[in-house]
Amino acid sequence: MTERESTSRVAVIGCGHWGKNLVRNFHRLGALESIVEATPAGRKVAAELAPDAAIVEDFEVVLQSDVAGIVMATPAVTHFELACRALDAGKHLFVEKPLALTYDEGAELVRRAAAADRILMVGHVLEYHPGIRRLNDLIREGELGEIRYIYSNRLSLGKIRREENILWSFAPHDIAVILRLVGEMPVQVIACGGNYLQPGIADVTLTNLFFASGIQAHIHVSWLHPFKEQRLVVIGSRKMASFDDVAKELVLYDQRVDLTDGEPVPIRGEGRVVAYDVDEPLELECRAFLEAMRSGRPPLTDGVSGLRVLEVLQAAQFSLSGQGERIRLPLDLLGGQSGLIGS
Repeated sequence: MTERESTSRVAVIGCGHWGKNLVRNFHRLGALESIVEATPAGRKVAAELAPDAAIVEDFEVVLQSDVAGIVMATPAVTHFELACRALDAGKHLFVEKPLALTYDEGAELVRRAAAADRILMVGHVLEYHPGIRRLNDLIREGELGEIRYIYSNRLSLGKIRREENILWSFAPHDIAVILRLVGEMPVQVIACGGNYLQPGIADVTLTNLFFASGIQAHIHVSWLHPFKEQRLVVIGSRKMASFDDVAKELVLYDQRVDLTDGEPVPIRGEGRVVAYDVDEPLELECRAFLEAMRSGRPPLTDGVSGLRVLEVLQAAQFSLSGQGERIRLPLDLLGGQSGLIGS
């Protein structure tokens, strides 16, 4: 193996529900060296997806190998320990969301990556979606005017988890995108929800974000819902936009409310479908990690970006645990509070 080849090879840790998609993409990109998978079912899937990759059960094997990057698709509770081991072994690291379960753990991973001069990337795949990137361009170009309000619905009768609640399972995607679109951190967070299937594990949450600029956003997530909906709506002073990830459609609405002689007057214009590239978001994300390893330049969803998402998640969890208590940011994060994932 040449030096250039070895610096762009990765090992994927976990070939389960999401890990198999990472295996598929890194194999297709010609960058997959090995897979760590402990279960017989997972090893069978790994062998089918990447027949030329080494499949091992022991994480230590890849830490001692010459692969440049580790891609972690393991349960969130394992992220901090495994990520520390990977960074201490001198590996570049791609961690599926969330980066960790507390801000302090996430900050420690960012510190270790910087000290080791290694890339740390978080798997916020929606930020790489061409539709979201196009929406971000429209906002930056001023097409929507001043942003006033954003809401996101991520709902389904979906994969119900036992080790994390719906907030930590679904909401990181939407938090990451909203922070990117708004371009600032919220100053207050309020979250409420309910657990109906398992004690202490929220199945439905509604999180409200308040920004110093006056922008507000809410995020509704649920895996206890009769139909699938993944929709992001942005309300601007000039126009409005809707991105529907189920219908694969970005629509720009020439609609607003003007004040005429002090009276609000709705302006109802036509909606226009906005074209965007059809590249698979996960493939773009995987390419971004490989490019970051080669170039040494931080990717879009670097560790610092992941840490911002983690701070909002932890604030939302505090609010959820406090039955809708208003949480101010930045948090006093060094006081020993735990980022619990139950409710």
